Amino acid sequence: MPITTEQIKDLRDQTGVSIMQCKKALEEAGGDPAKALVILRKKSGEIAAKRGDRTFGAGTVQAYVHSTGNVAAMVVLMCETDFVSGNEEFKSLARDIAMHVTALNPKFLSKEDITEQDRATAKEVFLNEIKDQLQNKPKEIQQQMQDKILEGKLATYFGEMVLLDQPFIKNTEMTIQAMIDSAVQKFGEKIAIARFSRFSAIER
Repeated sequence: MPITTEQIKDLRDQTGVSIMQCKKALEEAGGDPAKALVILRKKSGEIAAKRGDRTFGAGTVQAYVHSTGNVAAMVVLMCETDFVSGNEEFKSLARDIAMHVTALNPKFLSKEDITEQDRATAKEVFLNEIKDQLQNKPKEIQQQMQDKILEGKLATYFGEMVLLDQPFIKNTEMTIQAMIDSAVQKFGEKIAIARFSRFSAIER
């Protein structure tokens, strides 16, 4: 199947990677845009992993203030060189992440930031709910079902709170981590969120 300019442009708009990389992914996928997207994201993750041992030497601090003026967020996005940190697309990525933080209010940057106390508290709440749900089930299967349900509930609960695991608000097919991996592929440098803060005039 011939690869069209429109297909390449659409894929580039979705991923931000180079035209040549998009063309190559489409050729590898036999012209299937969905498969090409998977190929690019897989390669982004592999490239990001290879650059994991590099050191940060630059970065940008970007902020987003909601139109209401009541909520805002700041994000520190790190990279290796001033060349990338001064790039407008890199700054735009940081601003998009700040906008996402403003909207979804994540509590943790990564899964590693979830404390044992956080887990214990959530586990206690969910266990009480699950026991009520399973009280009429045979005792021999209660424990097995309880463990499985608890695992799923905890994964969902904390998944919604971890910034890197959240689907990007402007494109829910891509997580924040996938966006960063794509940026690593695009800029050729190690990139990571160092920290983020959200501010609200009215705490809820």
